Amino acid sequence: MGNFFPRWTNWLPLKLAIALVFILAGVTVGVSYYFTPKYTRVGYEPTQPVPFSHKIHAGQLGMDCRYCHSFVEQSGHANVPTNQTCLNCHGVGKGGIRTASPKLEKVQAAAASGKPIEWVKVHKLPDYAYFDHSVHLNRGVSCVSCHGKVKDMEVVRQVEPHSMGWCLDCHRNPESKLRPLDQITNLDYLASDLDRKSFYQGLLDKGVKAEEIAQVIVGENKPAPTAGGIDDLLALAGKTFGKTVSQQEVGTQLKKHWQIQPPETCAACHR
Repeated sequence: MGNFFPRWTNWLPLKLAIALVFILAGVTVGVSYYFTPKYTRVGYEPTQPVPFSHKIHAGQLGMDCRYCHSFVEQSGHANVPTNQTCLNCHGVGKGGIRTASPKLEKVQAAAASGKPIEWVKVHKLPDYAYFDHSVHLNRGVSCVSCHGKVKDMEVVRQVEPHSMGWCLDCHRNPESKLRPLDQITNLDYLASDLDRKSFYQGLLDKGVKAEEIAQVIVGENKPAPTAGGIDDLLALAGKTFGKTVSQQEVGTQLKKHWQIQPPETCAACHR
């Protein structure tokens, strides 16, 4: 009796197995991107009830983030500005700026009614996740690390996923984000723009010993160098990091002397 199945079916199991591998790989890649905050959150840009331009206010005019988000350094939450915050500049009367602009009609109506403007929240953490703005800002993490260069945005949008993995990446390597406190709201900050002498002198003025600073420069696992003062530190830093200040140089110093130890356990965010 002849074969019931044609000869080409001998290869069918192998072909199906190879096709299944490619299908599973495609599904895995798709889920790993399209089912994560990188896709579902990044780029979210809701229309606000008042067309407030961060590009004009924070960018062109150079307004500090803390003028509107005034309690962000003391509070766990970043407060949204009240009607009166807007009217401090745009209030009707002598000296008011662009008071007749149609864009301000809702602000003026809200102020007259006593009801707040219902701004649409852009960055939303789940209710089960805990995040404290003041803790991060007071330890050298800038607004730009989480919110991007808002000063260049006409309409604020989400630029980072704010996922658990994204947060842990920073907690495991905080040196890449830390900066001096006077640079927190400088969204164009670069470590290379810092004056090395001023940076190290600032640490010395705060009581940090030169020997401890020098140890961080060369690395904790290397023999401690002798450093008598600022000149020795500058020479050592130049030899180690080069002519310009690097982010690793700044970050390691601040992490050590501010005793920054970001938690990596579940209890850090889930309380």
